Amino acid sequence: MRLALYQAPSPAGDIPAGLDVVQQSLMQAASDGIEMLVLPELFLPGYRAVSTIPPTGWKDVEPRLSDLCRTSGVGLTIGVPEYQDDKIYNTALALDPRGHVLARHRKIQLFGDYEAGIFASGECYTTFDFGNRRFGLLICYDAEFPEHVRALARLDCDVILVPTANMMPYINVNTVMIPARAAENAVTVVYANLCGTEGDLTYVGQSGIFGPDGYSIATKGQSPGLAIAELPDETWSEHDLPHTTQLKDLRHVKDGL
Repeated sequence: MRLALYQAPSPAGDIPAGLDVVQQSLMQAASDGIEMLVLPELFLPGYRAVSTIPPTGWKDVEPRLSDLCRTSGVGLTIGVPEYQDDKIYNTALALDPRGHVLARHRKIQLFGDYEAGIFASGECYTTFDFGNRRFGLLICYDAEFPEHVRALARLDCDVILVPTANMMPYINVNTVMIPARAAENAVTVVYANLCGTEGDLTYVGQSGIFGPDGYSIATKGQSPGLAIAELPDETWSEHDLPHTTQLKDLRHVKDGL
């Protein structure tokens, strides 16, 4: 299975421009034989732009995303707002190559007062089957908590897709924490970040795909573009990995408090 992420600047509220980037990245992914492409958190309409776009301005976007998947023949996981009643959720939407919805994940861990002031929190984990693998979805800050990645591993996910909008100065998330999440759970993590600036934010870039051993399979620096990984036909076994047995050997003890 060939997976890819696309790192790009935020369209900053310009939905037509953002859709053009989605279209171009999907067509490029199609030419490279990609089966699932991952774009950043709230890529549409832009991380800072959600509060400026009314729900009525969103009604045609998801059908357009479905059309783009169907035309390109590539699956897509992308960060979008999800409107329900009077609430907004920070959501990762996963579509298959025919444009059908595979899953929606609502961000569990809202970051800071900005997100807490706009979004409602998600309350559950999200998994789906695609090809011969089970995928899990997390969004940005979700993946910084070992408990959430471990929960998806226990739900038999071997690939975790993470749209993110990680900004400076938190580069240690990209270089230390996300590779560790992959290694300690023996999963592949696809971490798709924004690059460039948006208002007062400077995004880290440094998107990456990290294998179950924690090593980088593909990364981006600061520039836009694809990072591609080809996963083996068979899932990794404990005998393939340098850390091998932690998940099996973990002992649960009372803390005595």
